[in-house]
Amino acid sequence: MPKLTDSQIDEAAGILWSNWAGARRIDALPPGCRPHLRADGYAIQAAIASAAGQPTVGWKIAATSVAGQRHIEVDGPLAGRLHANRVLGPGSPIPFVNSLMKVAEAEFCFRLGASLPPRDRPYGVDEVMEAVATAHPSIETPDSRFEDFARVGAPQLIADTACAAWLAIGPAFDDSWRSIDLAAHTVEVTINGHHARSGIGRAALGDPRIALTWIANELSGHGIGLEAGEYVTTGTCIVPAPIASGDSVTVDYGVLGTFSVVID
Repeated sequence: MPKLTDSQIDEAAGILWSNWAGARRIDALPPGCRPHLRADGYAIQAAIASAAGQPTVGWKIAATSVAGQRHIEVDGPLAGRLHANRVLGPGSPIPFVNSLMKVAEAEFCFRLGASLPPRDRPYGVDEVMEAVATAHPSIETPDSRFEDFARVGAPQLIADTACAAWLAIGPAFDDSWRSIDLAAHTVEVTINGHHARSGIGRAALGDPRIALTWIANELSGHGIGLEAGEYVTTGTCIVPAPIASGDSVTVDYGVLGTFSVVID
């Protein structure tokens, strides 16, 4: 399939941003500007951020488990931009208006202390982890601008920022996280004080560290770098938990601590 032109990319971005801003959904992008390549999806993402007037403050990874990939009919993980006004700190409620997916996910999140620019050779796990400044608990409430997001395919999902919506990031873990086997580390989720989900780090591509390395190489292959100061949330450790407005969601990372948010 030929790559989209700049005008087609801008058209697709305008449609998705209009639906995002207006809390509306579509079945699919029109054939004339529909991406069929991952590269076009990432180009549309960048154009949406420009249309929104929002800097990219980090990245998310979607579909890090085989089950998740099968659910949305993709052949691998997807990377999505995090807009500045969609990343929340401790104490900030997560808006719930017009949520289609209505789920929360518990994820390991890393903040970079050094940049990982695009390059010809792949990054290794150790090199990527040396660039990490801090690790954090996080709660994501993903969403989509597509009515049937499980059927539109990877390029359109990437264009739609890989189902990014809201991300709440908790205080940094103490440095003991560096000596913990994150792949084997369990995460418990309670909603309104009742146990909702149990998960484990290996749900994120086998290890959150591997997931972080994957996105560094995925973006590098498309000429995009990870920047110092950016956050990367590495995919859900749990089967997404149903939520409703007014819920209190707590993620318990054991010895690393807990983090709670209210769904507004």
